[in-house]
Amino acid sequence: MPTALITRSSSASFEAVCSRLSEAAAKHKFGVLGTHDLKEKIQSKGVPFDRECRVFEVCNPQQAQIILNRNVEVAAALPCRISAYVDGGKTVLVTIEPSALLGLFGDRSSDASEVAGEVRTSLIAIMDEA
Repeated sequence: MPTALITRSSSASFEAVCSRLSEAAAKHKFGVLGTHDLKEKIQSKGVPFDRECRVFEVCNPQQAQIILNRNVEVAAALPCRISAYVDGGKTVLVTIEPSALLGLFGDRSSDASEVAGEVRTSLIAIMDEA
């Protein structure tokens, strides 16, 4: 069964991978619109959570425009997210398969599939380089 997640792991430190992610995103014409440190946010609410976990919101505005012009409801799933966490001594990066996200909105057109494929290629490159 195909998975809706794309995952990469690295022996590099969590901080090193997180630091390189922004540079890799820019190289592929994606901006980092925001970063959420879930460990910090959860702990700030008085809830114990000791695991390193950050979520990076990334976007390529040209590709987002194409998809949003077709179906503005897709805004509910944008920007794309890449999560970073530590698991078993490895730094793991994970994102949702872009075509799976678009499928939630019923858009299986060739134009949308082409953009989803381009975004997929970029997200994998960003994660591999980070």
